[in-house]
Amino acid sequence: MTATTDTTTQLLNRLRMRQVALLLAIDEHRTLYAASQQMGMTQPAATKMLHELEDALGQPLFDRVGRGLRLNPAGQAVTNTFRGMRGTMEALNRELQDLRLGGAGKLFIGSIMAASPGLLTDSLIRLKEEYPLLSIEIAVDTSDRLVEQMREGTLDVVIGRMLGPARQNHHFQPIGEEPLSVVVAIDHPLADKAHVSFDDMLQFPWILQPHGSPMREVLEQEFRDHHTGFHRGLIETSSILTTTNLIFKTQMIAVIPESSASRYQTHGLLKILSYTINHKLAAYGSIVRSDRPLGVATARFLELLHT
Repeated sequence: MTATTDTTTQLLNRLRMRQVALLLAIDEHRTLYAASQQMGMTQPAATKMLHELEDALGQPLFDRVGRGLRLNPAGQAVTNTFRGMRGTMEALNRELQDLRLGGAGKLFIGSIMAASPGLLTDSLIRLKEEYPLLSIEIAVDTSDRLVEQMREGTLDVVIGRMLGPARQNHHFQPIGEEPLSVVVAIDHPLADKAHVSFDDMLQFPWILQPHGSPMREVLEQEFRDHHTGFHRGLIETSSILTTTNLIFKTQMIAVIPESSASRYQTHGLLKILSYTINHKLAAYGSIVRSDRPLGVATARFLELLHT
């Protein structure tokens, strides 16, 4: 047994779940008083428990700011780990409830837009053939938001991109790339133009994904390459339904996955502009927590997804 293993075993023996819950409550409320109220304990008892936790970890976790508490770097690291522990317990609780009720369980999937039209749909159809009683809930959003939800324990698997800070405690298996298309309404002034320049598109309002999403970062780089920034009055949304509905009724311009854009264009609902975005998105794939065991349905879904 290594020295690291010895230290870890000692730490596990000293930690208590109430300490984990207290730290997460302090992180949420930012004051020890509010956290103690949530925990149903007195503030002196909460203070004592926090000191015991810091003693067990060997260093302070907070800096005092006025009457509140602010996580220091050690506290942030510990809190991130404790959030993951809470997510693991939530996933375990769901699985135990399903077993008690005799059900087939429920699978929580998060997916970016690109995977939804074909890949995700086909995998779900095959999964339901094998598990007809399995309940499935699907959230469609940007990769950064989906990975955060999985870290909190509300998603079992994400189909998206692995972002830098999210690589820790996650396993990524690539699926493919996601080409992007610039789209407008079929009667848009640029719709029938043989060659559309970037300056042409700057004459119209834009719809973009929220700041921090991979697709937004690609567009920000595109604008920087042309030495310009976004106009005021942007509409920002991760919903492809909201995006396309706005495009149908306005002269706005948006960028959506080519897989979705081609389907809309085939049905005469929008037009893909003859403009090529210079920058590309990183490959997307399946993402699961490497520090949590996979359920049977999750494991089978991943097999179908990558077959």
